[in-house]
Amino acid sequence: MEDAGLSASLDPVGNLRGLYPARTRTAPRLIIGSHLDTVPDAGAFDGILGVMIGLALIEHLNGTRLSFQIELVGFSEEEGVRFKTPFIGSRTLVRQAGRDLLSREDANGITVEQAIADFGLRPDRIGDAAIDSSAFGFLEFHIEQGPVLESLDRSLGVVNAIAGQTRGEIIFSGSANHAGTTPMHLRRDALAGASEWIGHVEDIARSTRNLVATVGRIEVAPGAGNVIAGRACMSLDIRHSDDEIRIAATKTLVDLAHSIAQQRRLCCEWRLDLEQAAVRLDPALSDMAVEAVRAAGTDPVIMVSGAGHDAMILAEHIPSSMIFLRSPGGVSHHPDETVKIEDVHDAIVAGICFLNSLDEVITGTNA
Repeated sequence: MEDAGLSASLDPVGNLRGLYPARTRTAPRLIIGSHLDTVPDAGAFDGILGVMIGLALIEHLNGTRLSFQIELVGFSEEEGVRFKTPFIGSRTLVRQAGRDLLSREDANGITVEQAIADFGLRPDRIGDAAIDSSAFGFLEFHIEQGPVLESLDRSLGVVNAIAGQTRGEIIFSGSANHAGTTPMHLRRDALAGASEWIGHVEDIARSTRNLVATVGRIEVAPGAGNVIAGRACMSLDIRHSDDEIRIAATKTLVDLAHSIAQQRRLCCEWRLDLEQAAVRLDPALSDMAVEAVRAAGTDPVIMVSGAGHDAMILAEHIPSSMIFLRSPGGVSHHPDETVKIEDVHDAIVAGICFLNSLDEVITGTNA
């Protein structure tokens, strides 16, 4: 960042931020960014590619000043893996990092607040990370993480909406007992109840258009091969671009879990970790992104993102836009995740066109 002419710093939640000045000190500010973290056993491009493309755009300016400042942000946390809640970095920028977030604990009982302090930062100053009042827009580049662009043989897409998400845990509690001496009709097997319920998760998602539902984690106790499971805890991730459909599907699945538990003489608990509404991105900036992609010599796909992104957090507060790059094989969150060099080239050219168009608009407005 410093080599490209930005003043770089870490904010109180660990976001890496660099500011590239405009022609005037009082100019408005465009934020470009994505996240630095990823998931376990992942690839090399999720999140960080968007930060590097933003840096490449500023390097291309080579000291040329525009009619607006550019703030480049590498968000410290977006995936929600450690604390089971996502977007810690971007939520801090829009003043959503309250006591409920800071007090969340990881598997070892370490809170978000303590993790920030252990990193050498000041959680008591977290309010200082809020975006400047001069910020007028946000642009994020990201790999698609799906197969749509590749199926259409397109390099870039422009996102007009991001699907809403529900994340939580279903916990079945029964009675651990000896696997050899407990008759089947007398068992209170938490894992058997969990298995039945997981089948319903897939059935409902398959039968509801554009709904996706995932059980990606199961924790079973006591976890021995010759012991009936007394407890089974499962993650649930549900997404859809229509919030009413997503919320209705969540209720159906939670009700089914309670029904299964009652039939099997189990206890059931639902814990909600995240309720993130679907977000429409800014039409004006999205149109500008579409024209920028076309100016770069490629025909963009207008699409909905099934994955959550920092743009959905910023979009609730400032106009936001998002450009997707093709994911070869539709693979992401996996070591085989990759990109095509020519697609990265197209994205950088589109970004340059976007900045130039925005500069013309703001210069014309101020004339």
